[in-house]
Amino acid sequence: MFRFLLKGVLRDRSRSLFPVLVIVAGVMLTVFMYSWLSGVLNDMFDSNASLQTGHVKITTRAYAAQSVQRPNDLAIIGVDSLIAECEAKFSDMVWLPRIEFGGLIDIPDENMETRAQGPTFGIAAKILSKNSIEKDLLNLEQAIVSGRMLQQSGEILIADEFAKKLKVNLNETATLISSTMHGSTSLYNFTVVGTVHFGINAMDRGAIIADLADIQTALDMEDAASEVLGFFDDFHYKIKKSGLVSEQFNKLYSDPQEEFSPVMVALANQNGLADMLHMATAGISIIVGIFLFVMFVVLWNAGLMGSIRRYGEIGVRLAIGEDKGHLYRAMLMESLIIGVIGSLIGTAIGLTFSYIMQYKGIDMGSTMKNSTILMSNIYRARVTTTSYVIGFIPGILATFLGTAVSGIGIYKRQTSQLFKELEV
Repeated sequence: MFRFLLKGVLRDRSRSLFPVLVIVAGVMLTVFMYSWLSGVLNDMFDSNASLQTGHVKITTRAYAAQSVQRPNDLAIIGVDSLIAECEAKFSDMVWLPRIEFGGLIDIPDENMETRAQGPTFGIAAKILSKNSIEKDLLNLEQAIVSGRMLQQSGEILIADEFAKKLKVNLNETATLISSTMHGSTSLYNFTVVGTVHFGINAMDRGAIIADLADIQTALDMEDAASEVLGFFDDFHYKIKKSGLVSEQFNKLYSDPQEEFSPVMVALANQNGLADMLHMATAGISIIVGIFLFVMFVVLWNAGLMGSIRRYGEIGVRLAIGEDKGHLYRAMLMESLIIGVIGSLIGTAIGLTFSYIMQYKGIDMGSTMKNSTILMSNIYRARVTTTSYVIGFIPGILATFLGTAVSGIGIYKRQTSQLFKELEV
């Protein structure tokens, strides 16, 4: 029976061409939109993880409550011992201290008077440490526009756009004006050895990158850090596992009554990412639902039109004694064949466009000039295992439902009227 129906679908284009085209269009858009949303969401998670949140982040409770202000007077003290305990308890993760700081960058002239000045925020990480992975996490090698990587103490990298605004040249002195951990004013001279472009507007407007030891000295933060970031050793974020690690850590070390006790927060619960994750998940469900409904309506009408066109064929089959249920099931099987064919073609086309957008992407930087969201200006799709199968949900289900509803008319045919119809 399957072979018979397959031949009928392939040979009779008027029976299958329009439904297949509808399915191909719907499945293609479903696959592409899913891959696109997955890519944007994945890029947002990766950017936030490497630059600010880690897969999990440890701060003091007081710092977490005011983290937007980067209050380093509430930083973690005894960070080395805390990292040692984390490495012992959670050996499948990598733990890295970071300091986020803000202040002013002052560029002096030849008379050591202010030539240019601008507000800045910075990231201090263990870049000069042996076997450090921070350069890779911050993507510094690829981000350098001019100059070189940090090689010794007292050097900084500055965002290329910010450097042009301040008109600072390589190897010039830049003075960081900030406040120490104890609240006093800090003035610390650095040498600008390179400019970087992150492709993230929030960073390119005014970021500087320095070694952790330099900023600990500049801000009187010996053996202290704003935060400790934890990354899974394969550097792939795991939502459920990060939640379990956070829960276990907080049970062991966090005291709700002590504002300086450490608290761990998973990536999904930082920077509003949980809300974005729920919105993206809901968006994917809505997209699949919309295409399913539209395709169902179109294919339902196509089924009704097909039934009218095949009115005589159906009448003959019923007149010669074919059971109505058998005929109805045959039409459903036929719809499944059409659905699979259309879904395969639509998925192939959708994946082709998705792979193109995964490697090329679209530059949306002009629309995010004032954005503070940590994500790349280039939006890319991301093909996942789900991308290969998600199109089959509306592709097959809509076809099946459309035929199931339109085919109900078979049961309304009266055998006593068939011969009169056939005579005509």
